[in-house]
Amino acid sequence: MSVDVLTQEQIDALLAAANEGETSLEDLKMEENAKKIKVYDFRRPDKFSKDQIRTLYMLHESFARMLNTYMSSHLRTLVNVDVASVEQLTYQEFVQSLANPSVISILGVQPLKGNIIFEISSEIAFAYLDRVFGGDGTTTMKTRVLTEIEDAVMRRFVNSAMERFKEAWSNVTPMNPVLEATESNPQFTQIVPPNDMVVIVTLHTKLGEVESMMNICIPYLVLEPIMSKLTTTFWVAASAAKDEQAGQAEAIRKKLNKTKVPLVVEVGRVQITIREFLTLGFGDVLQLNTKVKDDFPCMIGTNAKFYCRPGTFGKKLAVQITQVVQKENEEAADDDE
Repeated sequence: MSVDVLTQEQIDALLAAANEGETSLEDLKMEENAKKIKVYDFRRPDKFSKDQIRTLYMLHESFARMLNTYMSSHLRTLVNVDVASVEQLTYQEFVQSLANPSVISILGVQPLKGNIIFEISSEIAFAYLDRVFGGDGTTTMKTRVLTEIEDAVMRRFVNSAMERFKEAWSNVTPMNPVLEATESNPQFTQIVPPNDMVVIVTLHTKLGEVESMMNICIPYLVLEPIMSKLTTTFWVAASAAKDEQAGQAEAIRKKLNKTKVPLVVEVGRVQITIREFLTLGFGDVLQLNTKVKDDFPCMIGTNAKFYCRPGTFGKKLAVQITQVVQKENEEAADDDE
C-alpha cells in the first residue's frame, strides 16, 4: 500500500481550498506538474540580466551618494538623492514618459560609442536655479523653457554631476562624459532607434521642499562592449582592487621617502694623462674647467639635478641651491659625460 506524502506547499494549498470549499489533491498535483509558461514579448527582448540590473543599481547608488554630497555643499541646503529604480524598456517608452518641456542633456561617453541622456525634471531644475540665484529653493514658477542664462547654469551643474558619474563608473570602465547638447523637447532627442532597449536609472531627488525625479538613460548599444563587466562579482572585485592599489601606492611612497640617495657637489673637472697623474705630488696645482663665479652642479647619482653656490653653515661646509636643472640642460650635461 503506497502512501502519498504531502509537501508543505500542498498542505497550505489544501487548507486554503478547504476554506473556500474546494479541495482536490489530484488537481493540486496536476497544477504542480504542469509546465510553467513565461510570457515573452519579442518586441521587447530582455537585454539585461537580473545580476546586471543589480550591479547597475549598486553602481548608481554610489553616484547618488556623491551627487547628494555635492549638491548639499554647493547649495547649502537639505538635499536627498536616492536610486528609486533601475529598469529596462524601449527608448520610445522612455521618451513618451518625459514631460515637455524638460531639462535634457545629451552626453558622449568616450571611449564608449553612442550617447546617454541625463534628464532633470523641471521642478528640480527650477528649485536648483532659485537656490543658486539666492532664493530658498521653493518656487511657484510656471513650467517653461530655460532662458540662456538658466541653461548656462544647468550646463555647469550637469558637468559637475558627470564628474561624479565618471568616478562612480571608474570601478567598471573608464569613461569621459562630455555634454554635447541640451534639449527641452523629448521628441528631438533621438539618440537610438525607438525600439532599441535602454536601461533607465531613476533618481528620486528632494531639494528642500521640492520632490521629483532625475533620469539617466543608457542605451544597450553603449553598454554592449562592457556587458561582461556588469556583474556583482566583477564590480566588488574591482572596488577591492582599487582600494588595494591605493594602499600599495601609499606604502611605496613611504618607502621612497626613506630611501637614501648620494648627493655630490662637483667643483670642477680636469683631464690629464696617466703620465701626468703618476707624477703628481704635494703642492701641484690643477686647473679646473669652472670659474670662481660659476655655480656648481649637484649630482644625484650620475645626473645633475641642481646648481648651487659653496659656503658655510655654522662651522660646517655647505652649499646653497640656486636653481633646478631643466630637462634640456640635464640632457646636455649627460651628453658632456
